[in-house]
Amino acid sequence: MNAVLVDGTGQAPFHGSLAVTGDRISAVGRLDGWTADRVDDAAGKALAPGFIDAHTHDDAALLEGLLEPKISQGVTTVVTGNCGVSLAPLALAPGDILPAPLDSVADRSWFRFDRFADWLAALCDTGTSTNVVPLVGHGTLRVKVMDDLSRPASDAEIAAMEAEVDNAMAAGAFGVSSGLFYPLAAAAPAAEVVHLARRAAAAGGLYTAHLRDEADEVIVALEEAIAIAAEAGLPLVVSHHKVSGQRNHGRSIETLARIAAAARQQPVFLDAYPYTAGSTTLNERSWAAASRTLITWCASRPDLAGRDLAEVARDMELSEVEAIRALQPAGAVYFMMDEGDVERILCCPDTMIGSDGIPADRHPHPRLWGSFARVLGHYARDCGLFSLEEAVHRMTGLTAARFGIEGRGVLAEGAYADLVLFDPDAVSDRATFADPCQPSAGIDWVMVNGEKVWSEGRPTGARPGRIAVRA
Repeated sequence: MNAVLVDGTGQAPFHGSLAVTGDRISAVGRLDGWTADRVDDAAGKALAPGFIDAHTHDDAALLEGLLEPKISQGVTTVVTGNCGVSLAPLALAPGDILPAPLDSVADRSWFRFDRFADWLAALCDTGTSTNVVPLVGHGTLRVKVMDDLSRPASDAEIAAMEAEVDNAMAAGAFGVSSGLFYPLAAAAPAAEVVHLARRAAAAGGLYTAHLRDEADEVIVALEEAIAIAAEAGLPLVVSHHKVSGQRNHGRSIETLARIAAAARQQPVFLDAYPYTAGSTTLNERSWAAASRTLITWCASRPDLAGRDLAEVARDMELSEVEAIRALQPAGAVYFMMDEGDVERILCCPDTMIGSDGIPADRHPHPRLWGSFARVLGHYARDCGLFSLEEAVHRMTGLTAARFGIEGRGVLAEGAYADLVLFDPDAVSDRATFADPCQPSAGIDWVMVNGEKVWSEGRPTGARPGRIAVRA
């Protein structure tokens, strides 16, 4: 009771109350005369649908614990398996090589689910603190069925991957993701991805794409993703949209115009995170586009996590390129985007919010812990980039609609009781590049399917999350 309801549709906030019965919202609005077993006074704070993280790599983290980086900032549903990298279906045998970027998303011991359904069953058995919208990764499928990733898949290998997509979609996947930027999938032609996307389309799914290039060739890569989705006949989500490298600053004007034009012909959407730095494997290509590189993890030198690559290279008496090669495998944060581009992309009406955080990093990008609070606090309240209701819409109703998630993303009678209570005047991200593992400020409590998972600044221990269902 006594809440400012921000309902996820984008309409203006309104004062009222909300009733929960079991796992569902049973009433919204003025509830004078109602009685309840428990009454929470919101004290005039904002009550919104739980946030939906449109882009995560939480596949293994969901099995490891309570996903504190997400629930602490109000996230109640996560979209997993992005960038062509899903934990399943892939069961590694002893001695099998785990190629990048799979090695940055999860330890090899987690790759033990030969069927997509096995991983989903494990999530149900262990319980999760958030709901899950799973994608199956093209890169993971290549590792499973191919003995050489440096070439296109053969007809037989494509058929094997198609069968895996069929199985994943039948088990509950929402679609297929790709990461043609990465070495494990760089040799795949567009036609190979089209085959898998068609299988997802046949089951009502979508296609999410980490573009083959987000720097100088970003338009070419964008055209490829648009063409794949058009040929396969399914919606496209352009993952963590950005333009990288100083000479590409400002080109979001060009990319957003192309996305808007394509969206007039076919369903094309995008997600973004609210930072000017990205994070992925430690590699020369990303380093070349960055003004600064920060190491997030290093298998051979765990002590280097959180240190600047330039500083490490000096200590090693190597050039930065030589250091990159010597430190493999490793991950890094790259300062490579322009603030104007970030704001322009965030302002696009079709932009969903996705953290793209990597829980396995020893020293993660602060987006893992702070993305959603940063949108609410820094960009909506402090910068006035958009209204509170629009910010919430980008994190809730818009994402639920684009991914086709049943019963989530809005405050409405009959919807699942995924809720977050926060103070619009106090909400802010506290995670920084120097100290990234910090819960956000201003989040009072978070509820998933009618049970609180975060309250009084800590996890409650509840794991009421579920595998989301396609609408």
